[in-house]
Amino acid sequence: MGLLWQPNRLYFGPAGIPRCAKKRSTKDGVIEVKSLGLDAMEIEFVRRISLTEQAAQEVKKVASELGVALTVHAPYYVNLAAKDPAKLESSMERVYKSAVIGAAAGAWSVCFHPAFYLGRDPEEVYSIVKESLSKVIKLLKDEGVEIWLRPETTGKPTQFGTLEEVLRLSEELEMVMPVVDFAHIHARTGGAYNTYEEFREILCRIEDVLGREGLDNMHIHVSGIDYGDKGEIQHLNLEESDFNYKDLMKVLAEFRVKGVVICESPNLEEDALLLKETYEKLTGRKTRRRRRRKR
Repeated sequence: MGLLWQPNRLYFGPAGIPRCAKKRSTKDGVIEVKSLGLDAMEIEFVRRISLTEQAAQEVKKVASELGVALTVHAPYYVNLAAKDPAKLESSMERVYKSAVIGAAAGAWSVCFHPAFYLGRDPEEVYSIVKESLSKVIKLLKDEGVEIWLRPETTGKPTQFGTLEEVLRLSEELEMVMPVVDFAHIHARTGGAYNTYEEFREILCRIEDVLGREGLDNMHIHVSGIDYGDKGEIQHLNLEESDFNYKDLMKVLAEFRVKGVVICESPNLEEDALLLKETYEKLTGRKTRRRRRRKR
């Protein structure tokens, strides 16, 4: 993975095309991100893989010219431990295709929700996920596709994807690093992991398992979140939730984390800017917003 982009700082952006963008193509979304003063965007393949190879190459050109870091979110329906062989095969295919098109678009990282326990022992599910992911990795390596595959920390106890599970996959498999969704961890634990000390604990654990690379190569998701006894209910805007984003930004600054912070709040770019500006007040950087054009 030596040819992949190596972030030299934190980049911030929305999960998908900004809501304010009049034109709704991925390429126009990248341009809008830059005009807002943001510098990252997640390409959302949540329902289907919507980019052609040609469109992906155009996105890559524009993002490179503008200095916008790109990530990809694979379709939501992925279960790399599905009991039905056909569903398992289609899940691997979705991750594979997302990686291929993502790499063509110049994306650095592809995120996916890895699996469901379906009443099975977590260790059994881990073994199946690892085997499935290994097959995807082999296909990509055989074709010379370089992109980080990133299982995400999930928001419900029924879902495979604890921090320990995604760190273990990252430690044991090539081309794999985690997506650390801090809101999901908060929701999954019923409201824990929402303090300065607990955020430090998460980053220390990442460094313990993956070394400094684990902090220099982070794909992060942040949003407000509503949760209950069964974990995540829905994403919220930051100011409408109890999520302690200010202390999270403080800890990311103190640990000198590098990578991409993707905001999944419903208001997308508004909270992405809030996160970026909060972080930059702590680090002395300043967001340069372009003057908004009249609509």
